[in-house]
Amino acid sequence: MSGRFRKRRLLLGSCLAAVLGAAAPGTVYAAEKENLPPVVQDLQTGFKDCTTGDTPAYIGQPPVLTARLTDPVEDDRVGYPERLTAEFEIWWSDANGAEQRRSFTTAPAYPDGIHRINVPSDIPADTVISWHVRANDGTVDSAWSSEAPSAACRFVYDDQSPAAPVVSSPEYPAETWWVGGVGIYGSFTMDSPSPDVAEYQYSFIGGPHGTVRPSETGGPATIRFVPLSNSPQRLSVQARDRSGRMSGRTDYTFFPKAASAPVSRWKLADAAGSTTAAAEAGQAARAGRGVAFDGPVPSGTPLTSTATLDGSGHGFLTTDTPAVDSGKTFAVGAWVRPAETGRAMTVVSQNTESGMAYALGLEAPENATADWTFTLGGAKVAGGTPEAGEWAYVLGVYDTETGYAQLFVNGHEVGTKVKAAPVTADGAFQIGRIRGKNGYRQRWHGDIGDVRAYDRLVVPQEVTELAHRKPKSLGHWSFSTAADGISPENNGGSPLRLGAGASINRGPDNSCLPDIDPDCPWKPYPLVGEGSLVLDGENGHAVLDAPVVDTGDSFTLGVVASIDADATRPMTVLSQAGKHTEAFKLRYDPSTYAWQLIMPERDEAGAPDTVVSQVTMPSGSSGQGTRLAIVYDDATDTVKLYADGYTNAGATAQLRDGWTSTGPLQVGRASTADGWGEYLKGDVDEIQAFAGALRDGDVLALGHETEPCLCR
Repeated sequence: MSGRFRKRRLLLGSCLAAVLGAAAPGTVYAAEKENLPPVVQDLQTGFKDCTTGDTPAYIGQPPVLTARLTDPVEDDRVGYPERLTAEFEIWWSDANGAEQRRSFTTAPAYPDGIHRINVPSDIPADTVISWHVRANDGTVDSAWSSEAPSAACRFVYDDQSPAAPVVSSPEYPAETWWVGGVGIYGSFTMDSPSPDVAEYQYSFIGGPHGTVRPSETGGPATIRFVPLSNSPQRLSVQARDRSGRMSGRTDYTFFPKAASAPVSRWKLADAAGSTTAAAEAGQAARAGRGVAFDGPVPSGTPLTSTATLDGSGHGFLTTDTPAVDSGKTFAVGAWVRPAETGRAMTVVSQNTESGMAYALGLEAPENATADWTFTLGGAKVAGGTPEAGEWAYVLGVYDTETGYAQLFVNGHEVGTKVKAAPVTADGAFQIGRIRGKNGYRQRWHGDIGDVRAYDRLVVPQEVTELAHRKPKSLGHWSFSTAADGISPENNGGSPLRLGAGASINRGPDNSCLPDIDPDCPWKPYPLVGEGSLVLDGENGHAVLDAPVVDTGDSFTLGVVASIDADATRPMTVLSQAGKHTEAFKLRYDPSTYAWQLIMPERDEAGAPDTVVSQVTMPSGSSGQGTRLAIVYDDATDTVKLYADGYTNAGATAQLRDGWTSTGPLQVGRASTADGWGEYLKGDVDEIQAFAGALRDGDVLALGHETEPCLCR
């Protein structure tokens, strides 16, 4: 070897020694540092948390086993964390008692990741299978997840769905016509022959739906249900076993009877001078000397007369026995009109030995607004606002199934339902008074009619119908003709007188064609039917000789109107005035592209206004006008403005104590501070007026030449 080569070797060796010598302290530190094992956590079997012990998880298909792997921070190389693998092991005993084991290892992945394996589909069913998992960081394994103090996860694979349940009901047997009845609860029992059923899922047509669990796995479960109509009913049920597998569906069809009549009813339509009130059902009621029959009735109802109680100690009616069993589900209701609201008064009540079981009436707290009330034992629900001289239908309902007492006024639930305990009583039933510790009190002053007691729930549709007051048509003007400035009412009622600037448009003249004959005038088609009213916007109007509706009571007005597109100021289509201001004014405001209904709270100049509105184009969505309707419901103190049959929250407002206007109906103008103004330029058609508040479905029928059917 040459000396030159030996020099180079010595130099390389010296440099290498220097490098190794410089790295030695760090190398020694790394070698001495302990490599901590990775950690296994968050074990799941088929998305169920790991189950250990004597009760394994039941799985409806070969599961996915998952675990989260992490590695201590101290083991991370700078910027390069160690990659981890998971080893899963499953085992079970076969039919011969021999242990079977299988092992699966996942691909390497960074820490804090989920590792999973799919258990093979050939694992045995109905066998307890155990599993555990451990992690490896390339250097060291973690402990098995089953090592103490932990234990192996366990599951059972269930490959059979449960059998479809059998459904039965003693009150509503399947495929049997006209059983049970509307408002009467029935029991429905679901029972699958499979021993591992954990719950039943059920649904009725139109609701309700839910899940019910048997008291023990594999047992039956029972629900309670009340039909709300006598249409065919269907209950659909499926069983779910503990593995989550679902059975086939069982459909159970039954046919409830129509709602039963009240068990007690007094129309109180007896002849003047009667001393007893005949009972449509139940026991006749003895009348005190302060009761006068042949009283007034609420309009739009089937009632022919009522009883007037004078509020004295003789103003009552009573039976010897209860009207209904108040220890079970029941309801009591009546039409009432209080003569005053400044003190507590009772509509009906039920005696106990020393007091009352329940009472329906009104309360008048000091310095507070009076409320309607329904009291059962120590529970009370209050709501609604009684008004002297105004009719209301009040109904108290108690449901032993839910334990709730509810109060309905004029077809709407009021107040907040309250929990109450049933109170059984065998004393006398009272109309117009309540029994207290020191005798009878809270005597009714006013009118009462059609008292009813039910031994079942009164369902929502019945509540609405009991309180319904059928509107009465007051007039319909279609503007099909006009002779001598008079446009007749469709059924021979009071006509509308047309002022200057008002005319009837009957559409194009079919005897000539404007496109061919320059002397043939062009005319648009009427808004509806054979003719419509045209107003010139200067002084054109039409007027009745009297008010068309009583604005102090419930009323409905419908009209079809189209405003000229060049409108720049508010224009009124309908109005009816009192002595000092309009009771209502329906106008179009082009600045907001909206129809506005303005109703002052009092017949005073400058009184606060209630205003609701509907946004539409001046000529309507189709160019043939907008079908407008005003509905004021005095029973609920609400006013609504409809456009093309629909209303909304912005077109609805509270309006209590509407006042009666004396001025005639005005079409196309309104009273202003400077006299008549807000003249409408456009077309008007199909004015319809009703005493009473139309329902939403009936409003849709307005705006046509034919009369709406108000037969409900």
